[in-house]
Amino acid sequence: MRLKPRHRRGAGRGRDGGGVGTPEQLVAAASEVFSESGYRGATVRDICRRAGANVAAVNYHFGGKEGLYAEVLRCGLRLAVERFPADDGVPAGATAEDRLRGFVRSLLRRMLATGPEACQGRLLLREMVEPTPALDAVVATEIRGWVASLESVVGEILGMGRGSGGKATESMVALGAASVVSQVVFYHHCRQVIPRAFPGVMGAMEDPEVLAGHIATFSLAGLRALAGGAGEGGDVRPGGRGPRRAGLKRSRVEPGEKL
Repeated sequence: MRLKPRHRRGAGRGRDGGGVGTPEQLVAAASEVFSESGYRGATVRDICRRAGANVAAVNYHFGGKEGLYAEVLRCGLRLAVERFPADDGVPAGATAEDRLRGFVRSLLRRMLATGPEACQGRLLLREMVEPTPALDAVVATEIRGWVASLESVVGEILGMGRGSGGKATESMVALGAASVVSQVVFYHHCRQVIPRAFPGVMGAMEDPEVLAGHIATFSLAGLRALAGGAGEGGDVRPGGRGPRRAGLKRSRVEPGEKL
Protein backbone atom coordinates (compact mmCIF):
# COMPACT_ATOMS: atom_id res chain seq x y z
CA MET A 1 0.00 0.00 0.00
CA ARG A 2 1.59 3.27 -1.13
CA LEU A 3 1.20 6.83 0.04
CA LYS A 4 -0.81 8.83 -2.48
CA PRO A 5 -0.26 12.54 -1.91
CA ARG A 6 -2.25 15.42 -3.25
CA HIS A 7 -0.13 17.84 -5.24
CA ARG A 8 -0.32 20.61 -7.75
CA ARG A 9 -2.06 20.01 -11.06
CA GLY A 10 0.28 19.50 -13.91
CA ALA A 11 3.08 18.56 -11.56
CA GLY A 12 3.87 15.32 -13.33
CA ARG A 13 7.23 16.64 -14.54
CA GLY A 14 8.82 19.80 -13.29
CA ARG A 15 12.12 21.53 -12.64
CA ASP A 16 13.34 18.57 -10.63
CA GLY A 17 13.38 16.46 -13.78
CA GLY A 18 11.47 13.67 -12.05
CA GLY A 19 8.60 11.73 -13.49
CA VAL A 20 5.03 11.34 -12.33
CA GLY A 21 6.13 9.35 -9.26
CA THR A 22 8.18 12.18 -7.78
CA PRO A 23 5.48 13.50 -5.37
CA GLU A 24 4.91 10.00 -4.00
CA GLN A 25 8.65 9.44 -3.68
CA LEU A 26 9.01 12.74 -1.82
CA VAL A 27 6.18 11.92 0.59
CA ALA A 28 7.58 8.43 1.26
CA ALA A 29 11.09 9.77 1.86
CA ALA A 30 9.81 12.69 3.94
CA SER A 31 7.80 10.32 6.12
CA GLU A 32 11.00 8.52 7.08
CA VAL A 33 13.10 11.64 7.57
CA PHE A 34 10.44 13.54 9.56
CA SER A 35 9.79 10.52 11.82
CA GLU A 36 13.52 10.17 12.49
CA SER A 37 14.46 13.83 12.93
CA GLY A 38 11.20 15.68 13.55
CA TYR A 39 9.96 18.61 11.52
CA ARG A 40 12.58 21.02 12.80
CA GLY A 41 15.49 18.64 12.48
CA ALA A 42 14.64 17.42 8.99
CA THR A 43 16.03 19.24 5.96
CA VAL A 44 14.69 19.48 2.44
CA ARG A 45 18.11 18.45 1.16
CA ASP A 46 18.03 15.20 3.16
CA ILE A 47 14.50 14.42 1.99
CA CYS A 48 15.32 15.03 -1.67
CA ARG A 49 18.52 13.02 -1.43
CA ARG A 50 16.59 10.04 -0.07
CA ALA A 51 13.86 10.48 -2.70
CA GLY A 52 16.39 10.85 -5.53
CA ALA A 53 14.91 14.21 -6.45
CA ASN A 54 16.23 17.70 -7.08
CA VAL A 55 15.97 20.07 -4.08
CA ALA A 56 13.60 22.27 -6.12
CA ALA A 57 11.05 19.45 -6.22
CA VAL A 58 9.62 20.15 -2.74
CA ASN A 59 8.79 23.77 -3.57
CA TYR A 60 7.45 22.80 -6.99
CA HIS A 61 5.10 20.06 -5.81
CA PHE A 62 4.18 21.14 -2.27
CA GLY A 63 5.07 24.82 -1.95
CA GLY A 64 7.83 24.17 0.60
CA LYS A 65 8.80 22.06 3.59
CA GLU A 66 5.69 22.96 5.61
CA GLY A 67 3.35 21.92 2.81
CA LEU A 68 5.19 18.64 2.35
CA TYR A 69 5.03 17.93 6.08
CA ALA A 70 1.27 18.58 6.18
CA GLU A 71 0.80 16.21 3.25
CA VAL A 72 2.88 13.52 4.97
CA LEU A 73 0.63 13.74 8.05
CA ARG A 74 -2.56 13.58 5.99
CA CYS A 75 -1.38 10.66 3.86
CA GLY A 76 -0.07 8.79 6.87
CA LEU A 77 -3.30 9.04 8.81
CA ARG A 78 -5.36 7.93 5.82
CA LEU A 79 -3.03 5.01 5.19
CA ALA A 80 -3.35 3.92 8.82
CA VAL A 81 -7.15 4.14 8.70
CA GLU A 82 -7.23 2.08 5.49
CA ARG A 83 -5.18 -0.68 7.10
CA PHE A 84 -6.70 -0.36 10.57
CA PRO A 85 -10.30 0.97 10.34
CA ALA A 86 -11.28 2.81 13.52
CA ASP A 87 -14.15 0.38 14.22
CA ASP A 88 -11.98 -2.69 13.52
CA GLY A 89 -14.85 -4.12 11.52
CA VAL A 90 -17.28 -4.18 14.46
CA PRO A 91 -20.83 -3.52 13.12
CA ALA A 92 -22.40 -0.16 13.94
CA GLY A 93 -25.32 -1.95 15.58
CA ALA A 94 -23.08 -3.84 18.03
CA THR A 95 -23.11 -3.04 21.74
CA ALA A 96 -21.15 -0.05 22.98
CA GLU A 97 -18.83 -2.42 24.85
CA ASP A 98 -17.98 -4.35 21.68
CA ARG A 99 -17.45 -1.13 19.73
CA LEU A 100 -15.08 0.13 22.43
CA ARG A 101 -13.09 -3.09 22.19
CA GLY A 102 -12.90 -2.66 18.43
CA PHE A 103 -11.68 0.92 18.77
CA VAL A 104 -8.95 -0.09 21.23
CA ARG A 105 -7.75 -2.96 19.01
CA SER A 106 -7.57 -0.68 15.98
CA LEU A 107 -5.72 2.15 17.74
CA LEU A 108 -3.26 -0.22 19.41
CA ARG A 109 -2.47 -1.93 16.10
CA ARG A 110 -1.79 1.45 14.54
CA MET A 111 0.48 2.51 17.38
CA LEU A 112 2.46 -0.74 17.44
CA ALA A 113 2.52 -1.26 13.65
CA THR A 114 5.68 -2.13 11.76
CA GLY A 115 6.61 -1.26 8.19
CA PRO A 116 5.52 2.02 6.52
CA GLU A 117 2.81 2.58 9.13
CA ALA A 118 5.45 2.58 11.89
CA CYS A 119 6.88 5.83 10.52
CA GLN A 120 3.46 7.40 10.61
CA GLY A 121 2.85 6.33 14.20
CA ARG A 122 6.18 7.81 15.33
CA LEU A 123 5.53 10.98 13.37
CA LEU A 124 2.07 11.55 14.86
CA LEU A 125 3.28 10.92 18.40
CA ARG A 126 6.18 13.30 17.84
CA GLU A 127 3.68 15.87 16.63
CA MET A 128 1.80 15.54 19.92
CA VAL A 129 4.96 16.39 21.85
CA GLU A 130 6.45 18.95 19.45
CA PRO A 131 3.46 20.44 17.59
CA THR A 132 3.87 22.28 14.31
CA PRO A 133 1.50 24.64 12.46
CA ALA A 134 0.11 21.58 10.63
CA LEU A 135 -1.37 20.07 13.79
CA ASP A 136 -4.60 22.11 13.92
CA ALA A 137 -5.59 21.23 10.36
CA VAL A 138 -4.76 17.55 10.83
CA VAL A 139 -6.80 17.34 14.04
CA ALA A 140 -9.75 19.11 12.42
CA THR A 141 -9.80 17.06 9.22
CA GLU A 142 -8.41 13.66 10.24
CA ILE A 143 -8.56 13.11 14.01
CA ARG A 144 -11.72 14.76 15.33
CA GLY A 145 -13.88 12.29 13.41
CA TRP A 146 -12.66 9.18 15.20
CA VAL A 147 -12.50 11.04 18.52
CA ALA A 148 -16.18 11.92 18.10
CA SER A 149 -16.94 8.25 17.41
CA LEU A 150 -15.10 7.21 20.57
CA GLU A 151 -16.89 9.86 22.62
CA SER A 152 -20.22 8.58 21.30
CA VAL A 153 -19.39 5.07 22.51
CA VAL A 154 -18.15 6.32 25.87
CA GLY A 155 -21.29 8.43 26.26
CA GLU A 156 -23.47 5.37 25.69
CA ILE A 157 -21.61 3.42 28.35
CA LEU A 158 -21.72 6.27 30.86
CA GLY A 159 -25.41 6.82 30.19
CA MET A 160 -26.25 3.28 31.28
CA GLY A 161 -25.47 3.87 34.96
CA ARG A 162 -28.01 4.76 37.61
CA GLY A 163 -25.81 7.50 39.08
CA SER A 164 -25.61 9.52 35.88
CA GLY A 165 -29.39 9.49 35.43
CA GLY A 166 -28.76 8.61 31.79
CA LYS A 167 -27.15 12.01 31.24
CA ALA A 168 -23.37 11.88 31.34
CA THR A 169 -21.79 15.34 31.25
CA GLU A 170 -19.56 16.42 28.38
CA SER A 171 -16.64 16.55 30.79
CA MET A 172 -17.22 12.95 31.92
CA VAL A 173 -17.38 11.76 28.32
CA ALA A 174 -14.26 13.68 27.26
CA LEU A 175 -12.26 12.47 30.28
CA GLY A 176 -13.40 8.91 29.70
CA ALA A 177 -12.42 8.97 26.01
CA ALA A 178 -9.06 10.61 26.76
CA SER A 179 -8.33 7.98 29.41
CA VAL A 180 -8.93 5.18 26.91
CA VAL A 181 -6.58 6.74 24.36
CA SER A 182 -3.92 7.54 26.97
CA GLN A 183 -3.54 3.86 27.88
CA VAL A 184 -2.78 2.95 24.27
CA VAL A 185 -0.33 5.85 23.89
CA PHE A 186 1.50 4.73 27.06
CA TYR A 187 2.35 1.36 25.55
CA HIS A 188 3.90 3.09 22.54
CA HIS A 189 5.69 5.94 24.28
CA CYS A 190 7.14 3.72 27.00
CA ARG A 191 8.11 0.68 24.95
CA GLN A 192 11.72 0.99 26.08
CA VAL A 193 10.85 1.53 29.75
CA ILE A 194 8.17 -1.16 30.14
CA PRO A 195 10.47 -4.23 30.01
CA ARG A 196 12.70 -2.61 32.62
CA ALA A 197 10.05 -1.21 34.95
CA PHE A 198 7.20 -3.67 34.32
CA PRO A 199 8.78 -6.97 33.19
CA GLY A 200 5.55 -8.81 33.92
CA VAL A 201 3.85 -6.90 31.09
CA MET A 202 6.11 -8.25 28.35
CA GLY A 203 3.92 -11.27 27.61
CA ALA A 204 1.00 -8.98 26.78
CA MET A 205 3.26 -6.61 24.83
CA GLU A 206 4.17 -9.47 22.52
CA ASP A 207 0.50 -10.20 21.80
CA PRO A 208 -1.48 -7.07 20.81
CA GLU A 209 -4.76 -8.99 21.09
CA VAL A 210 -4.11 -9.74 24.77
CA LEU A 211 -2.98 -6.18 25.45
CA ALA A 212 -5.98 -4.68 23.67
CA GLY A 213 -8.28 -6.96 25.65
CA HIS A 214 -6.77 -5.78 28.92
CA ILE A 215 -7.02 -2.08 28.02
CA ALA A 216 -10.64 -2.47 26.91
CA THR A 217 -11.65 -4.47 29.99
CA PHE A 218 -9.89 -2.04 32.33
CA SER A 219 -11.50 0.93 30.57
CA LEU A 220 -14.97 -0.59 30.69
CA ALA A 221 -14.64 -1.22 34.42
CA GLY A 222 -13.68 2.40 35.00
CA LEU A 223 -16.45 3.76 32.79
CA ARG A 224 -19.05 1.59 34.50
CA ALA A 225 -17.83 2.83 37.88
CA LEU A 226 -18.24 6.41 36.67
CA ALA A 227 -21.68 5.58 35.33
CA GLY A 228 -22.64 4.14 38.72
CA GLY A 229 -21.89 7.46 40.39
CA ALA A 230 -22.10 7.49 44.18
CA GLY A 231 -23.11 3.86 44.58
CA GLU A 232 -21.73 1.41 47.09
CA GLY A 233 -18.17 2.09 45.94
CA GLY A 234 -18.34 5.77 46.83
CA ASP A 235 -18.31 8.87 44.65
CA VAL A 236 -16.02 8.10 41.74
CA ARG A 237 -17.07 11.04 39.58
CA PRO A 238 -14.55 13.80 38.78
CA GLY A 239 -14.13 15.81 41.98
CA GLY A 240 -15.60 13.05 44.15
CA ARG A 241 -13.87 11.98 47.35
CA GLY A 242 -13.67 8.33 46.43
CA PRO A 243 -14.75 5.23 48.30
CA ARG A 244 -14.91 4.91 52.06
CA ARG A 245 -14.67 1.62 53.84
CA ALA A 246 -16.90 0.75 56.74
CA GLY A 247 -15.21 1.12 60.11
CA LEU A 248 -12.37 3.29 58.79
CA LYS A 249 -11.96 6.95 59.62
CA ARG A 250 -10.05 9.55 57.69
CA SER A 251 -6.99 10.68 59.60
CA ARG A 252 -7.22 14.15 58.11
CA VAL A 253 -10.08 16.64 58.24
CA GLU A 254 -10.56 18.88 55.23
CA PRO A 255 -10.46 22.66 55.92
CA GLY A 256 -13.92 23.88 56.91
CA GLU A 257 -15.33 20.36 57.14
CA LYS A 258 -17.83 19.69 59.91
CA LEU A 259 -17.26 16.61 62.05
